[in-house]
Amino acid sequence: MSVSKDTSKSINGTLLSVVVVLAVVMVWIGVRLIFPDVPTLFAGTQPENIGVTNGKLLPCPGTPNCVNSQSQEAEHSIEPLAYQENSETAIAQLKEIINQQERTKIVSETDNYLYAQFTSHWMGYVDDVEFYVNENKGVIDVRSASRLGESDLGVNHERIEMIREQLQ
Repeated sequence: MSVSKDTSKSINGTLLSVVVVLAVVMVWIGVRLIFPDVPTLFAGTQPENIGVTNGKLLPCPGTPNCVNSQSQEAEHSIEPLAYQENSETAIAQLKEIINQQERTKIVSETDNYLYAQFTSHWMGYVDDVEFYVNENKGVIDVRSASRLGESDLGVNHERIEMIREQLQ
């Protein structure tokens, strides 16, 4: 009889844990649906050291959740974007592409640089994305990096490739 009581307590404890986890998930989803633009715990902190210095974007960190067209490291490397005409037109086209996407915000821009933030839907992760029109090379150098975590499951790479398609 005591084995049955112990088993019953164990099952009840497990069920209670499952119910609590499901309740937390449901509350999280509800909050994200009602307040999609409110930063989450997963937003991280906006970097202070990004931008262009001597024609270079900030290198990627040691984690694989970043791509950079100026990187020599295979895991971070991505081809720069091609553009037509001049830097002002390229920046204008990039702004249009970015503004058509959900959960994006253009933070700063110049005549040859654009910094935008992309936020994931459910968890609210923020990625910092930079575009630098390198007129000396005739390309748009790009850097897209997740603020938090190790892996981004290829999201930064996919984002840049999607922007590349739309830019052509």
